Amino acid sequence: MSRSELYLSGIAASLLLLVALPAGAQSFRVQCPTSTITHPVAANNNAEPAYSGPTVQAAGSGGYLVPQSNVNGAIKCQQISGGDGYATTADGHQTFMFSFGPLSGLESIAFGNPDGAFDRATGASVPSVYNTVYPGVFVPGDPATTDGAMDSGSAYSQGNGGSAPTFTFNGAVGLTPDLDCIAGNQAALAAGTAAPCPNLPANGLDGHVDPRQIMDVGVMNGNIPAPLITMDEDDEFFLTLTNVGMLMRPDLFEQHTVHFHGYPNASAFYDGVPDASVAINIGGSFTYYYLAPDAGTYFWHCHITPPEHLQMGMVGQLYVRPRQNRVPSGNNLYTARALQDTDARTACVPTKDVLCSNNLPLTNGVVSTTGNGIARAAAGNYIYNDGDGTSYYDVEYPIQMHGFDPNFHFVGMTFNPEAFVDMKDKYFLLNGRSYPDTVTPGPLQTQSSDTKVHYSQPLGATINIPAGKRAALRLVNLSVSEYHTLGTLGIRMYVVGYNAKLLRDQAGNNTGYFANSITLGGGESLDVILDTCLVRSNPVDPSSACTTSLPKGSVYFLYSPNLDHLSNDAENFGGELTEIHVL
Repeated sequence: MSRSELYLSGIAASLLLLVALPAGAQSFRVQCPTSTITHPVAANNNAEPAYSGPTVQAAGSGGYLVPQSNVNGAIKCQQISGGDGYATTADGHQTFMFSFGPLSGLESIAFGNPDGAFDRATGASVPSVYNTVYPGVFVPGDPATTDGAMDSGSAYSQGNGGSAPTFTFNGAVGLTPDLDCIAGNQAALAAGTAAPCPNLPANGLDGHVDPRQIMDVGVMNGNIPAPLITMDEDDEFFLTLTNVGMLMRPDLFEQHTVHFHGYPNASAFYDGVPDASVAINIGGSFTYYYLAPDAGTYFWHCHITPPEHLQMGMVGQLYVRPRQNRVPSGNNLYTARALQDTDARTACVPTKDVLCSNNLPLTNGVVSTTGNGIARAAAGNYIYNDGDGTSYYDVEYPIQMHGFDPNFHFVGMTFNPEAFVDMKDKYFLLNGRSYPDTVTPGPLQTQSSDTKVHYSQPLGATINIPAGKRAALRLVNLSVSEYHTLGTLGIRMYVVGYNAKLLRDQAGNNTGYFANSITLGGGESLDVILDTCLVRSNPVDPSSACTTSLPKGSVYFLYSPNLDHLSNDAENFGGELTEIHVL
């Protein structure tokens, strides 16, 4: 009996018992190449190089363009599971979900909140980290949930005084040497015949995995939001989705896909819409390939029966960091931005892209202390390649607005037909949490029907901003039934981007604006700056020293002014509300 037949014929029993399966019969695989045509030198693909200009390309021996020098970007890889799980809402209600879970980057995810450190909550890893074998043995309920790394609360270290997590593995779960290939190559060498696996690396890692380990980690390990995905412009990104099935609904042989919403993808094959792409069956894996597009805030979700799977929790956040972050400190941002117009892929001039919304600033700003132009700050980063520092920030927070209809989720667990027309959210969420859980530090746990504790809500929602500094809020709405509004009191929002586009007109004028509230429909995103500085030494440079700021210790609120969104089902308190702390 094959691995998939065993799985499909007895899903409920096999998920509970997690029967050991023969390695040769598995259909799970991962993919993370150490080099590609776009990034040909393996030694250069595990870190982001400084940006000094576009990659220089020329026709290679195969007739296609290959990098010759100044190669930008790196290779990033991530593995996720598609299955089910539970989340616990602020009123104690346990909510059943269809959801994605992490199968890589587990140490990073254990931190619970990015809090300004880019990769603290993402599962993406470079090949040298991703292509490693876990030295121990995963058990049901892992990762980082049964070995003390998160149970003690110490994992939430950034900005909360805790220590680093004791769980220190960021590679791909289940990755193991391909013993069949190793044995075949050795036998062929002894017999003087052709090797069956001539391209097998010396370490024996070719994407082969142990399905038992993936099942132990992936089953009932759904997250809300789904694992955070981040990358940098010029990166190549390999995302492996493994469908582990649904323990609570063994009658549903649900396929899953990954769709990057609003993301410009040249190939429909990797777009995740099953009509033009592929869908992943239970017991199978598929690796999506993406070339990072223009910087901005996007999001992702399953595209199988979207109203159902989005409502049930198969939604996640995604953002692409700009090249401007890699400009050496002190270099002119305007000049660095102009260099990008010499790159055919991202040129933003009328002769190449008349619809471009990220034009050069109207003028090369004058800074009295440094001469012409805004200098790349020594610390902090940017949301976009703005050329003038408009989108500068010191810390960043991805915030996903979402909602749950408890009746729809209950029906989804109890084998009853689901009435889409009656769908009505009653729990309103920021990063999968309602108030007061939004201000609870660290990952939130729930005990699922497999008797194991899972950290289903890893991403915090408290916004901590050092006095005199700026925070970037990456706001997305992935609700299928509601508009979501968020407002602030005492600290204004400065909106710099909409749907992954810098707010700037064709002439280069900055069209960003200040607001006390924003409203997003389903499938929309906004990039917002919260500035705790009242007066800066250089008014035109957001990264300059702050001379007068909001007082340390002050607390503000980010909340929904829609009163029905400030509730946890029947309770009149909670919902979309969190705190902004000035540290």
